[in-house]
Amino acid sequence: MRIKTLASGSSGNCTVIVSGSSVILIDAGISARRIEDGLKESGISPDRVSAILVTHEHIDHVAGLKVLLKHWQIPVYASRGTVRSYLHSAGPGVDPALFHEVSAEKPFQAGAFSVSAFPLSHDAAEPFAYRVFDGKKSAALMTDLGYYTDEHATFLKGVNALILEANHDVRMLETGSYPYVLKRRILSDFGHLSNENAGQLLLKVLHPGLELCLLAHLSEENNLPELALLSVKTEIDLSGTGISSDTYKIETAPRGVPSPFYDI
Repeated sequence: MRIKTLASGSSGNCTVIVSGSSVILIDAGISARRIEDGLKESGISPDRVSAILVTHEHIDHVAGLKVLLKHWQIPVYASRGTVRSYLHSAGPGVDPALFHEVSAEKPFQAGAFSVSAFPLSHDAAEPFAYRVFDGKKSAALMTDLGYYTDEHATFLKGVNALILEANHDVRMLETGSYPYVLKRRILSDFGHLSNENAGQLLLKVLHPGLELCLLAHLSEENNLPELALLSVKTEIDLSGTGISSDTYKIETAPRGVPSPFYDI
């Protein structure tokens, strides 16, 4: 399995996962041109993409979807709430037949991947995290959630690769320039996961088979890559469990440019 983010953050999100000849995308929140160029620069023809998994309908996760579907007619999988909300707002020119409603109760197949979904707390219609398995390795993406529970950790346990939200530093957010209403939204149970909370969640799912954790969806205004990394690692190192964060490959996903490919 190979994993690459084409973008990660409030300006757009798109992740590529490859296994053999099968390619899927999670989200299409940047322009179709950037997605197509990112795939081609990675040696992947866009016509190889067999599915797009959409986490939710916010623009930073679907901005390029309409044009991408016009070009390539790729099946889209998302929750019922996400599908209906997106189709309502997208207007004419989108083929509803390309959209497949999935549920958290029933795994489904997308290309060569078996996919499971898990509901999240975010101010969207029905947001999902996804976990994919190619028969050998598994990976999960969990971003855009206001809080986590033990059930979230259970969903992530045993994965070989994890893309996990570390959106903001609480102090930077509280003292920053955002309007009060926006600060309250981000800090709410329907907002985004802080660096510290990301570290605490990651601690619950660490295991010897975890080969990669990418910290994702970092705020441009209220976080720094080095701060997110330090905060997450500190939560692990000071947990009293004896686990060292240096045992694991923990990195940050770049915001506006593609990451390298990670082989899992």
